[in-house]
Amino acid sequence: MQTQDKITQGQNVKPSRLTDSITASQNYLLSLQYPDGYWWAELESNITLTAETVLVHKIWGTDKTRPLHKVEAYLRRQQREHGGWELFYGDGGEISTSVEAYMALRLLGVPQDDPALIRAKDFIISKGGISKTRIFTKFHLALIGCYDWKGIPSIPSWIMLFPDNFPFTIYEMASWARESTVPLIIVFNDKPVFSVDPIFNLNELYAEGIENVTYSLPRNNNWGDIFLLFDKVFKFAENVDLVPFRKKSLQAAERWVLNHQQESGDWGGIMPPMLNSLIAFRVLNYDLADPSVQRGFEAIDRFSIEEEETYRLQACVSPVWDTAWAIRALTESGLPKDDFSLVKAGNWLLDKQCLDYGDWAIKNKVGKPGGWAFEFINRFYPDIDDSGVVVMALNGIKLPDEARKKAAIDRCVQWIETMQCKPGGWAAFDINNDQNWLNEVPYGDLKAMIDPNTADVTARVIEMLGSCGLKMNSDRVTKALNYLYQEQEKDGSWFGRWGVNYIYGTSGVLSALAVMEVDNHRPQLEKGVNWLISCQNKDGGWGETCWSYNDPGFKGKGISTASQTAWAIIGLLDAGEALGTFAIDVIGRGIDYLLTTQTSEGTWEEAEFTGTGFPCHFYIRYHLYRHYFPLIALSRYQKLRDLW
Repeated sequence: MQTQDKITQGQNVKPSRLTDSITASQNYLLSLQYPDGYWWAELESNITLTAETVLVHKIWGTDKTRPLHKVEAYLRRQQREHGGWELFYGDGGEISTSVEAYMALRLLGVPQDDPALIRAKDFIISKGGISKTRIFTKFHLALIGCYDWKGIPSIPSWIMLFPDNFPFTIYEMASWARESTVPLIIVFNDKPVFSVDPIFNLNELYAEGIENVTYSLPRNNNWGDIFLLFDKVFKFAENVDLVPFRKKSLQAAERWVLNHQQESGDWGGIMPPMLNSLIAFRVLNYDLADPSVQRGFEAIDRFSIEEEETYRLQACVSPVWDTAWAIRALTESGLPKDDFSLVKAGNWLLDKQCLDYGDWAIKNKVGKPGGWAFEFINRFYPDIDDSGVVVMALNGIKLPDEARKKAAIDRCVQWIETMQCKPGGWAAFDINNDQNWLNEVPYGDLKAMIDPNTADVTARVIEMLGSCGLKMNSDRVTKALNYLYQEQEKDGSWFGRWGVNYIYGTSGVLSALAVMEVDNHRPQLEKGVNWLISCQNKDGGWGETCWSYNDPGFKGKGISTASQTAWAIIGLLDAGEALGTFAIDVIGRGIDYLLTTQTSEGTWEEAEFTGTGFPCHFYIRYHLYRHYFPLIALSRYQKLRDLW
C-alpha cells in the first residue's frame, strides 16, 4: 500500500474546491426530493421490457389506449450504428435484445423494408438469427406465431402441488424466477398463438432459412443435458394428455398468481412477472374489465416513462433504495441529523417497513417480519440489501419519535439474523436458495434461477452491524466473516453480484471489514486495497465493464465512471481508516477525477450501466448512482484528510 505522512499529489485538492463541490452536490440532491420525502430516479435497462409491453398490449387489444406510437421513436433512438440494440451501453449489440426490438417495431406497423429494420436484420443474421436467441425471446415470438412452441421447453404444472417439505418446490427458485414462472406454467400449458394486428412473420430473421429450423433446445454439453431428455418426456405426456393432476395444478397456479398480486397491482415489484401474469390472465379468458387485469395494467403504466416523443418501461422502481442512499449521502456531507428533509425521508422509510409474512417465511420458520423492500410496495419480498442500507440511513439521523425508529431497526436486525444462509452469508431475498442444478434446466438459460448468498449482500449486513453498533449472535458474525474470507479472490478482490462488478464487491467488503474486528482480518483488507489500487485508471478514476462477468480478464477494467470511482474511493478510505494508513496519492487522484468531472449543476454524467440484475444477461443504469455515491466519497474524504 502507498503511504505518506502528508498529502502530496492529493494536495492539489484545495479545501475550498472540495467544499464547493460538496455543497453543489448536496443542493442538487436536495432539489430532487419528492414532497412526500423520498428520492426516486429512473432505473434504466435495455429495450426488451418495452418491446414486451408492446406485445402484451397487442395481445390484449389495449395498444390504442396507451401512447405506444412513441415506442417507435424510442426504439429508433436506441438502435446503434451496427444495426442492433444493446444489452448494456457500448456492448456492440446483442442478438436477443435486437430481435425483440425488431419484433416490437413490426408490431407497431413498421414495414420490413424500413431502413432501420434492414440494418437490424443484417445485424441479427450476422449473429446467427432467431435460433440463437434466448428462450424468453423465442417464447415471446411463439405467442404471435413467429416461432414454434416445439422449440420452447416444457414447465411441468404439477410442481405447483409439491408440499413445502418436498426436496424441491417453487420456493427453491429465486423470488424473481418464482414470480415469473408460476404464471408461465399456465401459459406454457396452453401454448397459445394470438392473432395481432398487423399480421406478419419474422421468417427473414432465420439465418438458416425458415425451412431449415430444427426448433431444438440448445445443449450445454454437460450433465445438465439430461434435462433435454426429461423435456421430451414432458412434451410426450402433454401431447397424449397424460400430465398428472393437470387441472388441479393449473388451478393452484392461478390461485398463487391472484394471491401474490400486490395491492399496487404488480407482482414482485418487477416487470417480467407483471407481463407474464397478464398473459396468463389472457390465456384464462379473463375479461379486460376484471379488477386483477385492470390493476395489472395500471401497475405497468406506473413503471412507464412518457416524454414528449418517447415512451419506455422500467424493469423496476427503486424509491426505498434511492431514499436510503440519499439520506446516507446527505448526512455524510454534513446536513444536520434532524434536518427537515432528512426527518421527512426517515419517516417515509419507517412507513415502508414490511410487517407481513412474505415468501421468505416458507423456508424461514422462525423469523418475524421487519425488512424493507426495494419498491414503493412489495410486502412479499423485502430484501436484505435494502434493509441493511435503510438501517444505516435511519441510524444516522434523528427523528421526532426515536423510540419508533429504534423498534423498527431492532425488528429488521432480528429478521436479518434469521435469514443467514448455511455457508454463513446472506442472499438478497431468501434463505438457502441455492439448488444450483436449477440453472441447468432448459427454461433457465439466463442462469439466474437461484438466489444464493453473496459477498456484497453479506458485506452490507456486516457493515450495518459494525457501523451502527448493533448486536447479532457472535457465532453468526464469525461465520459471516469466514464466508467473506473464503470469497476473496486470489488477487484480493471480491465478486459483485448486484453491482458492476469486482470494484463494487471489493469496496463493499472493505467497508464491512473496516468496522468489524479489524485486527482479525488485516491481511484481507490489505490485499483488497492493493487490488483496488492496481486498477486505477490514468485519469485518476476507476471503471469496470459489464464484460467482467463474462471474462474475469476484464476485472477492474473499463473507462472511468463516477459511481465506480466513488466505490473505489469509499473502500480505500474505509480500509485506510481501519488500518491507520492511507493510499494518499491514489485517493487524491480519484478525488480530483470526481471534482474535475462534476457538472455545473453539481452532479455527474454517466452513460454506463453499473448496476447488475442478472450477471451476463441483464444490467441496470441507476440514474442516481452517479450522484449519491460520489457525494459520499467526497464527504468522507473531507472528514478523513484531517487524519493524514
